[in-house]
Amino acid sequence: MQRTVLERIEPVADGVVSLVLRGAAGPLAPWEPGAHIDLALPNWLTRQYSLCGDPADRDGYRVAVRHDRLSRGGSEYVHRFLRTGRPLDVSLPRNHFPLRPAPEYLFLAGGIGITPILPMLAAATAAGSTATLVYAGRSATTMPFADDLRARYGDRVTVHPTGERGRPDLGALAAALGPRALVYCCGPAPMLDAAAAAFPSPRLHLERFRPAARTFAANRPFQVRCVRSGQDVDVGAEESLLNALQHAGHQIPSGCREGVCGSCEIAVVDGEPEHRDDIGAPPGRMYSCVSRARSSRLAVDL
Repeated sequence: MQRTVLERIEPVADGVVSLVLRGAAGPLAPWEPGAHIDLALPNWLTRQYSLCGDPADRDGYRVAVRHDRLSRGGSEYVHRFLRTGRPLDVSLPRNHFPLRPAPEYLFLAGGIGITPILPMLAAATAAGSTATLVYAGRSATTMPFADDLRARYGDRVTVHPTGERGRPDLGALAAALGPRALVYCCGPAPMLDAAAAAFPSPRLHLERFRPAARTFAANRPFQVRCVRSGQDVDVGAEESLLNALQHAGHQIPSGCREGVCGSCEIAVVDGEPEHRDDIGAPPGRMYSCVSRARSSRLAVDL
């Protein structure tokens, strides 16, 4: 973890605040567009937020937080109780939504989904690529950074209040794209589902706030061999691998517990994992909060 101090908190739209976190002991870890951090809040909750500042600024991170009406305690604490000067621990940045090189980009953002797109758009234009952004939200007042985006990028940015104009025509946008263009989309589930239907998967890159609804086979118990400690851990059918390992004494970080943040990643030494995450585990890795085992035993590097 990295120790930071909350330097600034300010509203950037209705129900959205921006946080600027400065390194308490020097420069913070580097990051690239699409990365996020875990923010450890003083109420013992940990939440994940996309970095939306300038990757060249090693002295601080910026994130934005929308006040969720159904908050489980994270966004409510940020909006109601967090104050400047508060020391806060953050993780090293992780990136499951990296920006791939391309001559042309279409960025699609919905509401708070603008946060990972901000540094992507800046990087794409700095690299000389053709880049456009379609930014949708209920109304202009609910869309953070909309005025800044229009001022900086002009007609390359289309701000689309859905309350006035309905949903963007993704089919028309798809028809206008060049053959080598990539599409990056972050926003609510209906927008992501519409993008998946409109754009071929090789060119489309999505980031979800919540896991997609999917069906898996019934959970079965399995056993995990922790290679370094020599410990065998039984995982019950109604128990997650993460919980079983933590109850056995292994200090595994965790954040979303939904398979979308990647903080609980562990290395698999032997056996066949059943991957249930939404971000795509690298070879030889798995996310222990949701994933399980296809084989009766797994061996992991713990």
